[in-house]
Amino acid sequence: MSPGNQPINNTDFETTPINLKMKGEGERLVSNQKALFQIIVYKDEYVTDSPTGVPLFEQTYFELKPGFDDVYREIGIKTEPQNTIVVIPMFTITAYGEPGFYTYYRGNCDTRCINNVPIGYELSPTYESSVNTIRALDLLGYPFVTDIEVDKYPAILDQFDKVIVLHNEYVTRTEFNAITQHPKVLYLHPNALYAEINADYENGTITLIRGHGYPDPQIRNGFNWMHDNSKFEYDNCQDGWKFYEIDNGMMLNCYPENIIYKNYTLLKMIKDY
Repeated sequence: MSPGNQPINNTDFETTPINLKMKGEGERLVSNQKALFQIIVYKDEYVTDSPTGVPLFEQTYFELKPGFDDVYREIGIKTEPQNTIVVIPMFTITAYGEPGFYTYYRGNCDTRCINNVPIGYELSPTYESSVNTIRALDLLGYPFVTDIEVDKYPAILDQFDKVIVLHNEYVTRTEFNAITQHPKVLYLHPNALYAEINADYENGTITLIRGHGYPDPQIRNGFNWMHDNSKFEYDNCQDGWKFYEIDNGMMLNCYPENIIYKNYTLLKMIKDY
């Protein structure tokens, strides 16, 4: 069952399907990297050699490791369910598509690339939209909704004791309010809730409203959010990590995509919070 199709309690609507690609193209290659999951890459997704000579790939895929059942019970919620929901950053997946917001930011497109951009239902999450975190939490049993459900039905978050936010960089005002008013939110990625967008579901598009230097270059956080922690966005957690408290939950002080699938303590803290 894909994350977007996992059932959510007490709702009379279906969640948005997520294109969470779990298998790549070409010959399957098994990594010997030490991790909590089996790491898989595919030969046809090979990009280039890094300066160290280590191959780089477009995508990294995870599978549960045989013999790790006890570990997964300790860090996952399949056998110990809890009333938690993860919010998939569908709007951010869309913004990072091409052509899209970043085509505009690079100066390769005019404002057409931030207005009425088709929602990327067919796009897969990337590093910028928390793909490693999504894949790891999916394997550990966490249920998901997307930005779309939270925007359309903001009261959905009230059903859950704990809300996990990823790199939900682009959100609507309704979603921003729903998340910041929930009493127990775990903000796993810096730079969340950074820019305001509008979603037009009749036409299936999003439009940038405010933030990320738009419409004025001096504007950073589009909501003037006092807890904006975008200064940590480019810290990849290699020098350590910690959670710190804000008024409605906890924030991680680094971007966890490169450690989420191999750090037992981090995943245990996510579960136990």
